[in-house]
Amino acid sequence: MADHHSLNWRGETPVSTRFDDPYFSLENGLDETRHVFLQGNGLPDRFCDGFQIAELGFGTGLNLLAALQLWRQTGITGKLRFTTFEAFPLSAPDMTRAQAAFDDVAEIASELAPHWGKNTFEIADLRFEMVEGDARETLPQWQGKADAWFLDGFSPAKNPELWSPELMAEVGAHMAPGASAATYTAAGHVRRGLVAAGLEVTRIPGYGRKRHMTRAIKPT
Repeated sequence: MADHHSLNWRGETPVSTRFDDPYFSLENGLDETRHVFLQGNGLPDRFCDGFQIAELGFGTGLNLLAALQLWRQTGITGKLRFTTFEAFPLSAPDMTRAQAAFDDVAEIASELAPHWGKNTFEIADLRFEMVEGDARETLPQWQGKADAWFLDGFSPAKNPELWSPELMAEVGAHMAPGASAATYTAAGHVRRGLVAAGLEVTRIPGYGRKRHMTRAIKPT
């Protein structure tokens, strides 16, 4: 049985009571997702059949909706693979309520809504897997190699466990050669952890009021 996350709502923005942190930007969560995780990983230019996205922190599922929308807009044939690691999944009603704030992905949100609460599902162009539990324990067991990582845990100041050097090392170990990782945070200890994992790390312009974010590449 999932340990569902408890929420407060700030308007239609869900805020974690466990971490006292909103699930997405109070300015525009969808624009932030596109800037940080899609553009930050060089997407859609790198998409190909079987492209593997991995994610720390599924949250409201907004990153999945935006990635699948971009995949479809690009006209790629084949399947996008999306594996997400989440310790405290939201309930299906909370997911649906949070996603309703974003008209631009309403069609995809409606299509995927019947699947919320499942750990795996597959449709014509998507293979989805949620790995429940503490990523420090579950990621080392994962057999996959990501082409792109979305590092989207709650802020390092409030959720330090998801940004530890040990976990960043596991992220690096679960990247294909030439793979990328992107995150909204530019915290020095996070960047140092990614460097220690053998990645080439750069600080690039962030979204909105965040001056910087982080991109990391695994050398080929």
